[in-house]
Amino acid sequence: MVHLITAALFIGSVLLIVFGLNTVVQPMMGLALLGLALALRPRIGRLNPDLPTLREADAPALFDLLGGIADTCGVRPPETVQLAAEFSVTVTHYGFSRKRCLVVGLPLWAAYPPQQRVAAVAHALAYAAPRNARSRAFVAMALESLAAGSGTMRTNDTAYISWNANPLAFGADHVAAGARNFNIRGKFSEWVLVIPRAAMSATARLLLWLTLPASWSALLEADDAAARTASSEATVAALNDQDLARPVCVETHRMVIETKTLAPRRSTRAPQQDFWEKLARQAARLREQRGGDATQDSLNASRVARLSAAPRCQAAITLDEPGLTRIADELRRPEKAVVDKIMRDGVAERSFSSLVRR
Repeated sequence: MVHLITAALFIGSVLLIVFGLNTVVQPMMGLALLGLALALRPRIGRLNPDLPTLREADAPALFDLLGGIADTCGVRPPETVQLAAEFSVTVTHYGFSRKRCLVVGLPLWAAYPPQQRVAAVAHALAYAAPRNARSRAFVAMALESLAAGSGTMRTNDTAYISWNANPLAFGADHVAAGARNFNIRGKFSEWVLVIPRAAMSATARLLLWLTLPASWSALLEADDAAARTASSEATVAALNDQDLARPVCVETHRMVIETKTLAPRRSTRAPQQDFWEKLARQAARLREQRGGDATQDSLNASRVARLSAAPRCQAAITLDEPGLTRIADELRRPEKAVVDKIMRDGVAERSFSSLVRR
């Protein structure tokens, strides 16, 4: 329905503009409908150009591991891998054919032991499978269009002029009148856009509510796939270690500040070579301090209880030392690129959120 409404808006706007050129009202209405159609247009996913991208020729050992995990989960393996500075492992789609890209957050990759990495990757690949309604092309593109359209029409609080100058200044009355008229026009445009913005937001919430049962079922199936792939113990440990997201990202931020301030002679263009090793050691210390008392929300607690009550699964995919060494060698250069980006731009605010399962 979302895509049909978008097409109807586009066709109706073109007809109003073409057949109403001899009038004034019809072309104006057509332009308004065209703006709504463009705001709701389907978005074709793209790879993030700011992240290092790996393909099978760049990291054969890593893609062999991903292929084995995908075969065990019964899903299609990703075509590309991107490395990010976030505590998450997610799957995105790009291109008209909706190719799969696995976005691996290096803070999570460094904090998790090898088998928990396998569990996190298996869960991400299985959750993004077509059996999840929110991962299918029509539903996913509709959600993206509604979210982008609602964001395009949101209120911009900075688009106002405040005039507090001396009223006795030369031309102060004219400037104050211009600022007042500008703000009035801005308020009018906001009132005009409030109805389509509210409609898009309500439709997006309705679509999320309608797909919630399918999403929850896909989440549990992804937990089972991760348990079959990496073992039940590794999957439960990965869920428990999600509470390390904030302290690990805070430690990443602290290391960046330390490198920039306490080690001024060291160029940020050539950051510490053991950046991720230090982060992994800090995550291990945090895990030891926490012990078995993992703080979980109700969602993760129910998932852990479900996996703990189910029959135990042995690991179908295990990582040996030679395989870990080959993967580490393949990731060394893109890991350095991510560290360079962190040193240049800092730690993104969204990295301080825990691992999100959409």
